[in-house]
Amino acid sequence: MSEITTPSVTAAAPAGSGGIWISELAPKEKRALGACVGGWALDAMDVQLYSFVIPTLIATWGVTRAEAGALGTAALLTSAIGGWLAGFLADRWGRVRTLQIAILWFAGFTFLSGLAQSFEQLFAARALMGLGFGGEWAAGAVLLGETIRPEHRGKALGTMQSGWAIGWGAAALLYTLFFSLMPPETAWRALFFVGIAPAFLVFFLRRYVEEPEVYKASQAQIAATGDKPSFFEIFRPPLLRITLLGALMSTGAQGGYFAVTTWLPTFLRTERGLSVMNSGGYLAVLIVGSFCGYLAGAYLADRIGRRATFLVFAIGAGVVVTTYTMVPFGDAAMLVLGFPLGFFASGVFSAMGAFFTEQFPTRVRGVGQGFAYNFGRAIGAIFPTLVGVISATMPLGQAIGLFAAAAYATMAFAAFLLPETKGKALTA
Repeated sequence: MSEITTPSVTAAAPAGSGGIWISELAPKEKRALGACVGGWALDAMDVQLYSFVIPTLIATWGVTRAEAGALGTAALLTSAIGGWLAGFLADRWGRVRTLQIAILWFAGFTFLSGLAQSFEQLFAARALMGLGFGGEWAAGAVLLGETIRPEHRGKALGTMQSGWAIGWGAAALLYTLFFSLMPPETAWRALFFVGIAPAFLVFFLRRYVEEPEVYKASQAQIAATGDKPSFFEIFRPPLLRITLLGALMSTGAQGGYFAVTTWLPTFLRTERGLSVMNSGGYLAVLIVGSFCGYLAGAYLADRIGRRATFLVFAIGAGVVVTTYTMVPFGDAAMLVLGFPLGFFASGVFSAMGAFFTEQFPTRVRGVGQGFAYNFGRAIGAIFPTLVGVISATMPLGQAIGLFAAAAYATMAFAAFLLPETKGKALTA
């Protein structure tokens, strides 16, 4: 197999500090980075909007916490299917085309969520939205991972993950604005209507973003040999071990994250007694911490390696989440602790895109990456529902802390068994 890299990879530019590394990227790399960060940020906004409307749905529709958790779980479960399917389509149809389809899909069904007239209709809209939600990461991460040179791949994929904090922040700002200006029964629908915004990113993708060279070379080899990849190739040696451990690690990271973020606005409003404006301030600190955690994890991934970065953030997240939700601190201490909570809970994801890109061969990179990451979503998706169910017998904060701690311990265990891939060059 011939090695395919971007032209500047062979030049091996030094890994910059701060934002200098971005200036070292070729125009094609910068365009892919901008598109993937923007896509993931808008994806995050659409997904996180739901966490802010849970208290209103409980109050106006009379749904139980278990049912509210099921609404969140529905989108996460279908996102696992969407991610696996999108990964497969990205290997067949191309990374860019699949990314466009995924963005249009989740934007459309987020908008339709605002039109729901019953629990069942909202459940269906959120479940269908999840297909595009999962597909966006699968296509975007493999596109960016194949486009960016090895010495900056970890920083680029971690920067893409930081887009989640930007989208989460946008959702929090819209929540604070809409619920301050409109009655709750109108505000929650308006939030979902804004979710159509990501569809406009497709115009940029169609015009400016190209397929990675390594992908095009791989497709040429497949066409020449007729050796088409199998949908189940990732479940055979030597990829089986990576697939299983990667899926287990992803399960821990996402189970912990969604247990916290799905229920945190409700925890702050109901158990901490905070108003919309005050809870917005606490969430702002959490989101700033998340953004910093993504960027710190991105740099550490290229500095100390992917595996060590996973371990640092998984252990940190487990300790901080348990402390935040189970120890009865005053409101001021809770505000301060929001920063490390967001920092560690989000930083666990920074090295994942680069790691999965480097573990799977190009011919099955989309399906391998899509399955490993999104299997974690499928199992992790159960955690919000379990938190909702268990919170009927214990305080909500304790339920969140219990499941998050178990999830991050699982992630640390899997990360410890994974091999290091820092600096690996991709081949067709």
